[in-house]
Amino acid sequence: MAQHEHDVLIIGSGAAGLTAALTLAETCKVLVLAKGTLRSGSTAWAQGGIAAVLDAGDTFEDHVRDTMVAGAGLNDRETVEFVIERAPQAIDRLCELGVPFNRESGDLHLTREGGHSHRRIVHVDDATGWAVQAALLKAAEENPNITLLPDRTCVDLITGRHERKYSGSGRVWGAYALDVATGKVEAYTAKATIMAAGGAGRVYQFSTAPRGATGDGIAMAWRAGARVSNMEMMQFHPTCLYNLEVKNFLITEAVRGEGGRLLHPETGHRFMADYDAERMELAPRDVVARAIDDQIKRYGLDYVHLDISHQLPEFVREHFPTIHEKLLGLGIDMTTGPIPVVPAQHYTCGGVVIDLDGRTDLPGLYAAGECTESGLHGANRLASNSLLECFVFGEAAAQDILAHWDGFDAPPAIREWDESRVTDSDEEVVIKQNWTEIRRMMWNYVGIVRTTKRLQRAGNRIDLLASEIADYYGNFRVTTDLIELRNLHQCAELIVTSALRRHESRGLHYTLDYPETDDEVRDTVLVP
Repeated sequence: MAQHEHDVLIIGSGAAGLTAALTLAETCKVLVLAKGTLRSGSTAWAQGGIAAVLDAGDTFEDHVRDTMVAGAGLNDRETVEFVIERAPQAIDRLCELGVPFNRESGDLHLTREGGHSHRRIVHVDDATGWAVQAALLKAAEENPNITLLPDRTCVDLITGRHERKYSGSGRVWGAYALDVATGKVEAYTAKATIMAAGGAGRVYQFSTAPRGATGDGIAMAWRAGARVSNMEMMQFHPTCLYNLEVKNFLITEAVRGEGGRLLHPETGHRFMADYDAERMELAPRDVVARAIDDQIKRYGLDYVHLDISHQLPEFVREHFPTIHEKLLGLGIDMTTGPIPVVPAQHYTCGGVVIDLDGRTDLPGLYAAGECTESGLHGANRLASNSLLECFVFGEAAAQDILAHWDGFDAPPAIREWDESRVTDSDEEVVIKQNWTEIRRMMWNYVGIVRTTKRLQRAGNRIDLLASEIADYYGNFRVTTDLIELRNLHQCAELIVTSALRRHESRGLHYTLDYPETDDEVRDTVLVP
């Protein structure tokens, strides 16, 4: 088995991973592994924008307060301040990389989204993530110190137990990864590893996340011995397009920020007044998602309407060209009529525990982005804080590695991947069946509104699947589908375990058995 050694290994080619790579590449040889294509992560899917205090009437304290209110007080204030104070510099760096942010009279155009008290969202029309991904990737491809390898599905982190001379330490030396083209698993080792593998959105039946968001980074770090926190805090975006053919097209928060109204599809009633009369459609996502969920269940609806057709057609087309074009192709004209929408899983607010330098519990392992729990989002992520977190913690992890570089040892010789499972499976229907069962069960039992009984039923089903998946994994050659199933199952277990431990309703975790919010604020921390 080949052992590929670099100075730093980065797992994930999105905003967090590429930000770290570009910072490290000034002095280090960096390898970036992507499970699919280099653009297939969540970053490229982000429509709304990036939150930063840039307006004269706005302040850091206002942004901090908005973030803490959305996070229902579960946020770590030091982390919130750390990220928000670094937001303007992050925008400056992106401008230097050539991200073509919208401007007005030369200044950056700022829009507003739910939960924000000011206009502070910089954007590139309604396709900010795509523009950011393109700029970061272009810079990485042009850097001779960065190697980009797509189609590498990471199986597990390499730790002391994988050393040829077994040390038993928890030190991380890189990862085993499947080369999709050859079907071979190879070792990619480094002095330091940064996990930037994204969230676990596809553990749910309905999600706006890309196909590859299967919680790989969270599951790998957990199996290696890292703590995870607040996995019960799964964010459901209020407005995903309801369409029988297109399953995960997001209608950005900015549509409501620019005046979009949520209406009962039959009566035309603007129902957010019944749930949050002050903030209406600009309430935080958990409030709006629960309101829509209640309307759908209360009145037996398939969807509700999001209507911005009262704005001038030119205004709508200028602000939302991507969405407008996509909907026209489906026979919906948002300039003249409403958009049918439903909630869908959107963001993983919990994850691997990190500090302000992006360090995890495991020596040699850093993490950044959606796979982490940094303390920024708390019980609910404020709109457009996600890309911001990627830039700030990607940079922070890279800077800490550089600051301590002389203290990092070279990786030892690593044991070859166990090739005893040399047979291909002739029963891959098992993977599809288990994948479908997990996602449907999580949607029905561990969704927007929860009960203890539903959570326990979900836990029972997860336990039943554990031995079946372990048996399959132990007897057949690994494939991307099998690796993802294993990680999905692990993340589902972490989510349900965390949800059962929180005996209150807070932010994204709303349970009918404990509808009140406790005075005591505490994280749900799981230890391997």
